[in-house]
Amino acid sequence: MTGALDTTAGVRDSAEPPPAWLDGVNPVTKIVLAVLLSVPLFASIDPVSAVVAIALQLLCIPLTGLSPITVARRLLPLVFFAPIAGLSMLLYAEPEGTVHWTLGFATISDGSIALAIAVGIRVIALGLPTVILFGRTDPTELGDALAQVARLPSRFVLGVLAGTRMLGLFLDDWRTMALARRARGVGDRGVIRRFFSMAFVLLVFAVRRGTKLAMAMEARGFGSGIPRTWARPSRLHARDAVALAAGVVIMAVAIAAAVATGAFRFVWT
Repeated sequence: MTGALDTTAGVRDSAEPPPAWLDGVNPVTKIVLAVLLSVPLFASIDPVSAVVAIALQLLCIPLTGLSPITVARRLLPLVFFAPIAGLSMLLYAEPEGTVHWTLGFATISDGSIALAIAVGIRVIALGLPTVILFGRTDPTELGDALAQVARLPSRFVLGVLAGTRMLGLFLDDWRTMALARRARGVGDRGVIRRFFSMAFVLLVFAVRRGTKLAMAMEARGFGSGIPRTWARPSRLHARDAVALAAGVVIMAVAIAAAVATGAFRFVWT
């Protein structure tokens, strides 16, 4: 019995971009690397370690096969939400230094401003590894790695893989609904109401499509407890060790820079 939902087999499109160095890294290693590039940043709330980590990770973009424009476009949601994350620190952090404004429990001081900036930058630093590591990761390769390297149950892996494949369809459905509403003359007004209306329709589509997909997968034996084989092997190689070592170096340099500049601020102090 072969692996499931492999949509990448066959002749590759001649317009497909050339393989990048990161494409040879196992997807499970990418997951570990994403954690490695994120968790140490929780030890301190300072702008220096986050800025250094972001700079070093941006230098690795040529290894990912992604263009800087693509990375910038995918970072836009994080750039939008980062100030929102820092707003609570700006208003409700413990006052330090000069107090510039106060109203009830809300206080803006030198310390809260610095903390808000650090938190905002840290949001981007935490999200950047996911953007650059999984920007070109194929869902089928990820499923193969989760089953063969991480040894996760095949039923769980196949469910995740099927759900991942549906995300592209949801985006197409959203674009189609937007074009249809505009063609009928109802797509240019009431932005908020239109959003919730389309979101509800998309939810109905998701439930119906998920039910049909689950029934189809059960009928084809994807839910059985019989041990299955996989069409493509997934293994760890020396490149995975190099990638993990690079992640350790990036985090070590970022934290060392914060300590050397005196900006390191342990989260529980």
